[in-house]
Amino acid sequence: MTAMNRPQQHRARKRFGQNFLHDASIIDRIAAAVQPRPEQHLVEIGPGQGALTESLVTSGCRLDVIELDRDLVPGLLAAFCVHPRFKLHSADALDFDFASLLAAADPASPTGGNSARLRVVGNLPYNISTPLIFKLLQNCAIIEDMHFMLQLEVVERLAATPGTRDWGRLGIMAQYLCRVEHLFDVPPHAFRPPPKVQSAIVRLTPYRESPWPQCSEPQLRQLVKAAFAHRRKTLRNNLKEIISSSQLEALGIDPGARAETLELTQFIEISNAVHAQTPV
Repeated sequence: MTAMNRPQQHRARKRFGQNFLHDASIIDRIAAAVQPRPEQHLVEIGPGQGALTESLVTSGCRLDVIELDRDLVPGLLAAFCVHPRFKLHSADALDFDFASLLAAADPASPTGGNSARLRVVGNLPYNISTPLIFKLLQNCAIIEDMHFMLQLEVVERLAATPGTRDWGRLGIMAQYLCRVEHLFDVPPHAFRPPPKVQSAIVRLTPYRESPWPQCSEPQLRQLVKAAFAHRRKTLRNNLKEIISSSQLEALGIDPGARAETLELTQFIEISNAVHAQTPV
């Protein structure tokens, strides 16, 4: 991005959780991980001052960006509106209808058509990262992959394994729906202002065909939420309204265990058992 069309300097706002990426080497590593191509449809959440936006849009891809801070909109438009396949949405990503992007025609495409799925990229504000990821997981059917800059703690929860303190709702549902890859860490000095926490890049790739086709995703989501409602309580206590101790034992699962000790496949087994006994 040239000095002429670079968005004006903007004071980061704490209420938006803003920390602007400025390290060129990190930006290049993210762009290399994403590898946008002209035939693809990308969505960038929280472009900020456009640090990564240039690497995405100059690939020739179709790029929709979603920015909540209206003070950043004029600079982004000035810098990138020259690209015919760039479109800015001044909106809150938590309320945004991502499916609407696929319904909109691409006027700069040779055929005016749409790509089959979205590729989502974003430096997600720490204060909304978890609810936004849950929202996007509900849209996996229309998403090809997701690359996010997140607080390292959130990435560790996404990529967690059973028996660890990080294993919980976020990791279980993400790993049920996606392949999760912790790509690399990003130090605080790569941002302006530098955050007080370490960050990391994660890639989530939704399964095109579920490894567990018999499992009801809404049923599993409800089960996992109940199982982790009180982390220190046992499955017997947390799931007593959903499944009995004797039924858990029949599945080879100890009712006295805590949810954090169970494998993803065990949650799926419980969910399938509950679903089988639920009246249609």
